[in-house]
Formats: sequence, C-alpha cells, structure tokens
Amino acid sequence: MNRANYKILDSNEHRVLIQDIGPWTHYATITNNPNSVVDELAPRLNGRELHYIDSDGNLDKLLVKDGRFAGFAPIAAAFETETV
Repeated sequence: MNRANYKILDSNEHRVLIQDIGPWTHYATITNNPNSVVDELAPRLNGRELHYIDSDGNLDKLLVKDGRFAGFAPIAAAFETETV
C-alpha cells in the first residue's frame, strides 16, 4: 500500500500533531505505515513528541527513538481536552 496521507494540525515546542486523512482505499493509515510517517517527520521533530489522530479519530502517540519509529503509546486523557 502507498504511504499514509496526513496533514499537520498543530506544531508547538512540545509536540507535532498530525491527522490521518485518507482516503484509505488509496493510502495506508498512519497506524499501518508508521515507519514511513516517522521517516518523513523525524528530521522536523527536534526532540518533540509526535501525536496523531488516527483514521478512527483516536488520539495516540508515535514513539520516536534515534529518528526511527519505536512503537505506539496512548496519550493521557487530560491532554485530549487541549485545544488543537
């Protein structure tokens, strides 16, 4: 499948927030292709976290270590109320 199709919703000193936008008949989801997403965005992170809204509307985190995808992590519910 092709690369994920996403947009950057917000970027601040703590994190970059992206959203999966599909269409999933033509693009992989962020969840299904995290390596490519991290490869594309890691040079721009400068130590910030990479948060994403997946194709189901869930807010999660892509873990990045040494510029590479290192796993997924949930984001605390308190963060989800922050304005994006």
